[in-house]
Amino acid sequence: MELRVTESTEDELSIEIAGEDHTFMNVLKGALLEHDDVSAATYDVNPEQSGGQTEPILTIKTEGGVDPLEALEEAAADVRDKAVTFRETFESAA
Repeated sequence: MELRVTESTEDELSIEIAGEDHTFMNVLKGALLEHDDVSAATYDVNPEQSGGQTEPILTIKTEGGVDPLEALEEAAADVRDKAVTFRETFESAA
């Protein structure tokens, strides 16, 4: 997975996440939106509809002085923890 920051301010971050699709992006967006300090989280797969960029760009907006990169780190950790819990539960049920 390759990451490239395309825009970064105190309360907004846009990051290109190469090689991912709607499945991963929706999970990550959902995890971000579960945090109270994230006011918006969205992604766009092809903002320049005709021949533009095709890698997804995730945009995060935060409030209350929270660094959007820290919010992204927390959301990614949440996704990892949920995946581990799911795998352990699934394996114990099999």
